[in-house]
Amino acid sequence: MSRFLTEAPNFIYTNYSVPQDKAFEGMNNEELAEQLRRQIRPVQCVIILGGMYVAHSAWIQFEIDFAKYLGKPILGVYPWGAERMPTAVSNAANEIVNWNSNSIVSAIRRLVP
Repeated sequence: MSRFLTEAPNFIYTNYSVPQDKAFEGMNNEELAEQLRRQIRPVQCVIILGGMYVAHSAWIQFEIDFAKYLGKPILGVYPWGAERMPTAVSNAANEIVNWNSNSIVSAIRRLVP
């Protein structure tokens, strides 16, 4: 995902996702919830990969709920080759797109004024 955004022409963004090498390990649930809130507050659009939902559904639902509370647009992205999106993501997303750079960047541009 970050490669798509980085390589997109005339598109500048800041990645607020959890770095793979610095996952929030060793935190209790409240600490993790606050860390996620800190990451979501400054963003203009929350991107949710549908394939991640199964493994992390409780935390992704937390992110969805907090993004909606803040009025942030939510972009759902089908993982490469997937045809189904978890119901919670499809119900919450302002838009859902396929896994390709042009679709993702175009949707962000539509969702973020």
